[in-house]
Amino acid sequence: MNAPHTAPLWEPSQERIDGARITRFQAWAAERHGAPADGGYAALHRWSVDELATFWQAVAEWFDIRFTAPYDSVITDRSMPGAQWFPGATVNYAEHALRTATDPARAHEAALLHVDESQEPQPVSWSELRRQVGALAAELRSLGVRPGDRVSGYLPNIPQAVTALLATAAVGAVWTSSAPDFGARSVLDRFQQVEPVVMFAVDGYRYGGKSHDRRDTVAELRAELPTLRAVVHIPLLGTRAPDGALDWADVTSGEAEPVFEPVPFDHPLWVLYSSGTTGLPKAIVQSQGGILIEHFKQLGLHCDLGPGDRFFWYTSTGWMMWNFLVSGLLTGTTIVLYDGSPGFPATDAQWRIAERTGATLFGTSAAYVMACRKAGIHPARDHDLSRVKCVATTGSPLPPDGFRWLHETAGDDVWIASVSGGTDVCSCFAGAVPTLPVHIGELQAACLGTDLQAWDPEGRPLIDEVGELVVTNPMPSMPIRFWNDPDGSRYAGSYFETYPGVWRHGDWITITTRGSVIIHGRSDSTLNRQGVRMGSADIYEAVERLPEIRESLVIGVEEPEGGYWMPLFVHLAPGATLDDALRLRIKQTIREQLSPRHVPDDIIEVPGVPHTLTGKRIEVPVKRLLQGAALDRAVNPGSVDNLGLLGFYEQLARDRR
Repeated sequence: MNAPHTAPLWEPSQERIDGARITRFQAWAAERHGAPADGGYAALHRWSVDELATFWQAVAEWFDIRFTAPYDSVITDRSMPGAQWFPGATVNYAEHALRTATDPARAHEAALLHVDESQEPQPVSWSELRRQVGALAAELRSLGVRPGDRVSGYLPNIPQAVTALLATAAVGAVWTSSAPDFGARSVLDRFQQVEPVVMFAVDGYRYGGKSHDRRDTVAELRAELPTLRAVVHIPLLGTRAPDGALDWADVTSGEAEPVFEPVPFDHPLWVLYSSGTTGLPKAIVQSQGGILIEHFKQLGLHCDLGPGDRFFWYTSTGWMMWNFLVSGLLTGTTIVLYDGSPGFPATDAQWRIAERTGATLFGTSAAYVMACRKAGIHPARDHDLSRVKCVATTGSPLPPDGFRWLHETAGDDVWIASVSGGTDVCSCFAGAVPTLPVHIGELQAACLGTDLQAWDPEGRPLIDEVGELVVTNPMPSMPIRFWNDPDGSRYAGSYFETYPGVWRHGDWITITTRGSVIIHGRSDSTLNRQGVRMGSADIYEAVERLPEIRESLVIGVEEPEGGYWMPLFVHLAPGATLDDALRLRIKQTIREQLSPRHVPDDIIEVPGVPHTLTGKRIEVPVKRLLQGAALDRAVNPGSVDNLGLLGFYEQLARDRR
């Protein structure tokens, strides 16, 4: 699949190139560390992967990472999994995130801008954020929280969540969070694995103009998490703290100076979760030092963020983009926290927030961009977006029409950055480069320090052809391990089984001759809706509790025009009928037990669900059929228990075309 030799959709001006932080970094690194002074980004990227240790040393120096104990070397073992970064060093993520608060000239400025559905921004200054973190960290220590203990948050995207994360990191404890639209079962599948000792929880949240009381869910979580020593109540809906819970105002009222625990570079910072397609979600552990240095690079160089910028990304605390957003603080950037529906009170809600907050980088999902296009919205005409320098998208590939629509309606001088990465590394493999042109349908380039390649099944690199996304060198933010995976077998099997010693991510990509990247979607069957990866197993568990449902199958299909179709196929029990009442109960069950994001687009009765010979539901072949593949190309006939059942899905695909 060749990259079309067309003119770029957008090119940065020479002034923009000269002023970009990555340009200044390259000149400095050329002088200090032997980086190429000429050849632009392509030469810098080649150097960053060829001279991996020197590159990351340069990043640490450029961003003035404070090592409380020095490192012996940058990397001692480059093998994957198992690379050892900055051995001997100690560091603290929260200390760097709050560094701007110690600058008297900036301490009074906004570190956070909180926006709810009223769309009135509420600032939290750097000095106030630092004070709250200091007070809360002292309270956590008084509760007996020690380095390595887990602290959980059942929280929306609000300032209290940022404070709780930073206080946890300051103590050296390990943060983990879930959004409050997740039902108790989904949350317990995650939190029970890591056994938190403290939980921060809201009484409810507001979404789509309505209040959603979550006190019963919180009570269930408390009952099912026996390791909890304390629960901190955050009264978003104004309720009193339940018996035995601490009140947020009380635990953040102190004036204790923050104490930042020096921890080893590879000490756990947080636990993120995979979608749980084949069982419990994988509990992915990333390190304080690895996230610190990776996010400095990604946000400070690739996203070109720094003092004076305002960084808004629509996200929830259950998605890695929230953690990424919080790291904007590392660069001295004001981060915008929006808690609410992406399209309330109208589809243009996110553009309105970008306007009201003066966002300079606005990040959203490709699905939201396409919904705005479909709704006939014209952002730059209807809103003052003069401060928006970059509109970034992730979650799924931005279709070519999305690039064109953004260029035409958000401003022809706006840098469109389609990026791609994953929860697994809490960062990007490819995407934003402020000094490169943007071509329709393409990510600008692979990121610095990331040897991104497309491989064929035999492990041969491909150019201008579709292959598996692989990374052939270690990244600092790759997981240090999975939780409860003592021998590392689950971790190794997740990424390194197909190509031993090489990270295989599970995306189809094309790397073009000009170095840009085209993402074609998942090469596995993980559901991926609006950037939030979800597990089919959660849906099966919820739906199949209904007596009318014998078995079910859920598939996520990326559509050519940029949409995402997620049908639920149900095999009914004898005597059951799929009428409107049952459809409604299925949707209500999924919404209540999981989240609104898990609710399927269509519910379709099927004569049966196909399985492998070992009894596993067949998802990937059905997805291929629904995308138009012929039956003999979608599945190995010898691997299916009832090949005839697949004919139904093949016919459905024909009928939809």
